[in-house]
Amino acid sequence: MSVSFDLNDLDELTLNAKQIQDNLLEEILTINTNTEYLRQFLHGSSDKELFKKNVPVVMYEDVKPYIERVANGEPSGVISGKAVTQFLLSSGTSGGKQKIFPVNKKFFEDMAFITAQSSSIISKHIEGVKQGKTMTFYFARVPSSTPSGLPVSFVRGSYLTSESFKNESSYRYTSPNEVMLCSDNKQAMHCHLLCGLIQRDEVVSLAAPFACSLVGAITVLENNWKELCSNIRSGHVSEWITDFACREVVTNILGGPNSELADRIEEECQKESWKGIITRLWPKTKFIQSVITGQNAQFIPMLEFYSNKLPLISPIYASSETMFGVNVNPLCKPQDISYTFMPNMSYFEFLRAGDNGNEGDIVDLVDVQIGCYYEPLVTNYFGLHRYRMGDILQVSGFHNNAPQFRFVRRKSVVLSINVEVTTEEDILKALNHATDHLIKTSDLILMGFTCYADIASLPGHYVFYWELKAKKVDDIVKLDNKVMVECCCVMEESLNFLYRKVRTNEGSIGPLEIRVVQQGTFDSLMKLFISRGASASQYKPPICINSSEALELLENSVIARFFSDKFPPP
Repeated sequence: MSVSFDLNDLDELTLNAKQIQDNLLEEILTINTNTEYLRQFLHGSSDKELFKKNVPVVMYEDVKPYIERVANGEPSGVISGKAVTQFLLSSGTSGGKQKIFPVNKKFFEDMAFITAQSSSIISKHIEGVKQGKTMTFYFARVPSSTPSGLPVSFVRGSYLTSESFKNESSYRYTSPNEVMLCSDNKQAMHCHLLCGLIQRDEVVSLAAPFACSLVGAITVLENNWKELCSNIRSGHVSEWITDFACREVVTNILGGPNSELADRIEEECQKESWKGIITRLWPKTKFIQSVITGQNAQFIPMLEFYSNKLPLISPIYASSETMFGVNVNPLCKPQDISYTFMPNMSYFEFLRAGDNGNEGDIVDLVDVQIGCYYEPLVTNYFGLHRYRMGDILQVSGFHNNAPQFRFVRRKSVVLSINVEVTTEEDILKALNHATDHLIKTSDLILMGFTCYADIASLPGHYVFYWELKAKKVDDIVKLDNKVMVECCCVMEESLNFLYRKVRTNEGSIGPLEIRVVQQGTFDSLMKLFISRGASASQYKPPICINSSEALELLENSVIARFFSDKFPPP
């Protein structure tokens, strides 16, 4: 598949969505029908109706034994009609344990195609994008191997070493491949920032897979700008950058001492506030590109603060299982982001959220209804058939005949004390209202949060861990009891009807609590998850904590506790 993309292709794909989906399913079944997995259901047939009738809807645990057999050395034909060349590792931070998925080079061709598609759409809406560079924070880990010797890696790291990525124009990024592929995240981050600062006048956008990575990069810059300026002023990379390839290529980009540039950066970084620091250091920046939906929505206020409210673009909806779609209206408000599903990526079916999974509950891509909530089922080329993604999406409209979906939440992430079920969407809504109140009534901004349902006390109650920061660089965090208690109350008032009813009328849920933690706690939390195998590029702060080790880390960092002081309106 060519990675070049013309916007006319978008119309062709979306106008012919049904036919493309039918043809794609036929192709997938023809390739895979004689695999051990599908043969038990289809007996060699590639008929669509037989597929819908006989092939079960599955979760990861159902297909895991087949995937592990191939990983352990059995032929790819156990699950895939074409050779499996590697495995992709899910992040494991958004809703459970890490999973591995079989793929081959076609996955990365699809990834390159949808990336080119998104770039063309953005270029249509923002002038001058192709004339500059993107300061992109990509991080790779050293891949592991299966017992059979096949590589196991995260999506981004695998893509960075793929032929599809190598075929992209190298001038697009401020960081060379040697920096992106550096396996030491701390060294890579320093070099990403250094390369971006040296080429500051060429930067037209900042990007990272997830918004938390961008906020993390600015935090590292805030803590280390003096050292970075010293590197630029002297023309030498810090001695602790020991990755030889990384050090050599960044030294070449430095090109010798540059006191003038170091002085300009220093002048901006030592100012009282870091508001607008992105546009002050990279004045030609036109937009920020990252996933800002779902749990990453919590970082929108921080990115707006740092960028003087540059457009925040969430370009692509993708996963380790498949590419889904693109945002065809990139300049929309964050709360209005929707993704148009591309019918040539995988075969998509949809299960009405809350339904029991019977045949009548499942509809095809073109048959979803606006306003309804669905869980996508994926059938891909590599052995997943009618696989439940665990994401809950809402149909927001159509682009020609292809539906557009708003990401709502992960299905598995909830809080519950009694009979109430508080979803990820409920949590984020309450958090947004509370942070709005915090910004209006104090000089503080929220750097990170997570939560859990504390059932050790009676009655049980919701606990939110907040890391706060002063808007002015040198100011310390001063906690106003009145403001923090009001934030607790605002959150409770924003939660769903059943929570408020149980909390107010029955008293079986205790007052909501905010526990403020030391600065740097969420950086330590990220390091904990990375040490346990998560990817720096794919890391997403967990909305709800279910790890006893992570909970202990948070508890040891608590510096203040606040409770709501009134019942929410029922």
